[in-house]
Amino acid sequence: MAKPLQEYQRKRDFNATPEPAGKRGRTGKAHALQFCIQKHDASHLHYDFRLELDGTLKSWAIPKGPSLDPKVRRLAVHVEDHPLDYADFEGNIPEGHYGAGDVIVWDRGIWEPEGDPREAYAKGKLRFRLQGEKLSGVWNLFRTHLAGKKEQWMLVKSHDGQARSETDYSIVEALPDSVLSDRTLPPRRPAKTATPNKRKAKASLVALPDRLQPQLATLVDSPPSGDWHYEVKFDGYRILARIEGADVRLFTRNGHDWSAKMPRQVEALKALELDSAWLDGEMVVVDDQGVADFQALQNAFDTEHDECITYYLFDLPYLGGEDLRQLPLQARRTTLARLLENTPSDLLKFSADFTEPVDSLLDSACRLKLEGLIGKRADSPYVGRRSSDWIKLKCKQRQEFVIVGYTDPKGSRNAFGALLLALHDNDSGQLRYAGKVGTGFSTTTLDSLHARLKPLEVDKPALPKPPRGAEARGVHWLKPQLLAEVAYAQMTREGIVRHSVFHGLRDDKPATAIDLERAMPAKRAAQPPAEPLGSLRLTHPDRVVDASNGTTKRQVAEYYAQVADWLLPQLKDRPVALVRAPDGLGGELFFQKNAGQLHIPALRSYSKAQAGQAAMVLNRADSLLGAVQMNMLELHTWNATDKDFDKPDRFVLDLDPDPALPWKAMLEATQLTLTLLDELGLKVFLKTSGGKGMHLVVPLTRRAGWDEVKDFSHALVEHMAGLFPERLSAVSGPRNRVGRIFIDYLRNGKGATTVAAYSLRAREGLPVSVPIWREELTQLKGANQWHIGNLQARLAEVDDPWADMAKTRQSITVRMRKQLGIA
Repeated sequence: MAKPLQEYQRKRDFNATPEPAGKRGRTGKAHALQFCIQKHDASHLHYDFRLELDGTLKSWAIPKGPSLDPKVRRLAVHVEDHPLDYADFEGNIPEGHYGAGDVIVWDRGIWEPEGDPREAYAKGKLRFRLQGEKLSGVWNLFRTHLAGKKEQWMLVKSHDGQARSETDYSIVEALPDSVLSDRTLPPRRPAKTATPNKRKAKASLVALPDRLQPQLATLVDSPPSGDWHYEVKFDGYRILARIEGADVRLFTRNGHDWSAKMPRQVEALKALELDSAWLDGEMVVVDDQGVADFQALQNAFDTEHDECITYYLFDLPYLGGEDLRQLPLQARRTTLARLLENTPSDLLKFSADFTEPVDSLLDSACRLKLEGLIGKRADSPYVGRRSSDWIKLKCKQRQEFVIVGYTDPKGSRNAFGALLLALHDNDSGQLRYAGKVGTGFSTTTLDSLHARLKPLEVDKPALPKPPRGAEARGVHWLKPQLLAEVAYAQMTREGIVRHSVFHGLRDDKPATAIDLERAMPAKRAAQPPAEPLGSLRLTHPDRVVDASNGTTKRQVAEYYAQVADWLLPQLKDRPVALVRAPDGLGGELFFQKNAGQLHIPALRSYSKAQAGQAAMVLNRADSLLGAVQMNMLELHTWNATDKDFDKPDRFVLDLDPDPALPWKAMLEATQLTLTLLDELGLKVFLKTSGGKGMHLVVPLTRRAGWDEVKDFSHALVEHMAGLFPERLSAVSGPRNRVGRIFIDYLRNGKGATTVAAYSLRAREGLPVSVPIWREELTQLKGANQWHIGNLQARLAEVDDPWADMAKTRQSITVRMRKQLGIA
């Protein structure tokens, strides 16, 4: 009897093709059955549909790919079985070899057969449910009696909620790219003009999202080099417009619906007659000289005179069912300009960019008394967070401040004299006094603002260190809820503004988000090694750690030196465990929690009597590199620090999936868990695991003990699993997560550890556990998309998503415990 993979192996020379030889199979542990669809640009472009059964992938070649239309039958030619590890294969099969051409993983996930799959396969009539990144719902594969060298089957979609007419939607055209990587296959032309491993910028068909996070600009101190486009920095309100037929909504950057405040602008957008779109821009009122006047804008809102408000539009993230965010900026803006060419309304304008040198542009902007310039990298995508691809250059210093009090008026002045200002301290997160502003108010503004201040009066200042003496005399203290936009000449070393001028209230931002805005260098320089490698005695530096890519011990040391500025804050004062690989990934791995015989500079060690169990702390760059010398690859940390070993300062939820599940299932589980944490009122920070899952980190003040925190996280996980038992599990072990995701709360006991942010993982390719912005979640391709070779590019471009973690103050409350049913 022939072996299952004999034909597969006979057709291939594994010394020449990168395809897997099929020597690695599944373990005997319980698991869900995986499926994959590979897009294969061989002699003919086709799709290889593969279902796991009896230790191999049963395979069919589908020339036209799957269709969501139940009326469409797709020919599926039965071919030889493939090994299970073929499901992750992407690459180029060389010319002259069987199946020569490019291969990407077009879809993957799990399949659930109806009835006995072996019996159905033997009869030639399979009915099953798919849970993939792209395909879902019920499908059918059945054998026909058509003549051919190989069995001719048909793939047909069943009638269900996922079915769609082929005339309305072709999934292979709408979603052409890989679900595992940035690979794509170029369209088939007589002469190919693109390479398969470079992602082409293109729009993708999607449902219009209900909410959209705006891209924000980073304040810089000088113009950067490169291809940048500059626009006027408008002094107005950032507004995003959502259009779905006749339903037009206007949202602030924080998601508040302001449509009722600007009915004329809503009507002007309706007149564009767009089926669906998201547009991004700024609402502005200009004065007689054509300069934006923020206070006049606020007066327009207060007096309901929206006819003087102009909506300057500068970006187009969505249009006509297409997600345009991955297109280059200039492509999006060209489309937007065409949309606005023939608009009859003067209330909508295109925010033009300028081609003059940026220095002269900024000089002109400042002479015209504009606020400054916004610069945007010409080829940049649209991302829903603050990004270094968008920058702002200001003519003078201008900042939002929290209003914490006001003084009585003097002389002929009515209402009040000056506003007392505050900012959140960057280190402690507490409010600190930042001076006063007493100019820039009109009589109308004084009266209307005073009416809003009076209800907020309180007996005590909201400042831990309020001003004293004459500065505090006659002050009416306020709840810190209102924000003032203030221009000022300078700020003293003590953080007090000088020569300040009031420009208006800000109602589009929360007071809790306001701290001092600091200009960053125009382009982040590459981070120098935290410890020169020349001063580190590294034995066997050329030893290969990862045979899959040839990474050496020296390259591991260089990686940790380069990321030390990001990594060391995650290690600071935390007991750490090391995963050591003396013989590389191919050898035995050691998990070490105590100092033992480690020779690491400045390693801090604690006994069982001190910490409850032996522990070590690694705080310095030379200690980090010393650990690499001891063949360390991974770092895992406690949820407490040596300031109090018995009081955790965070808890972690580790979402650990059945490996066969599609990445889409992980994204959905993460979003569901985030929703519950939001309802509880807990701020969450995210990171990839570097493997298959996601980590949700919830910082806490050190009040509760280990048992209370672990019980709370356990109850939270059980609550989630009870709500979604078909998707989530609260019980550990592979058998309990078949086709599901285990939310691991067990890492919240004393001495338990979680891989540290920015740590390498001891896996093929040396992936990295990486903090992400919440807005990036849906853009992730997988939990291992960053690795030792590409993380530096991300660190150079993205602000730290965990910058505010140390300032977060929250604890587990009685209300939260009751919501989860904890007595």
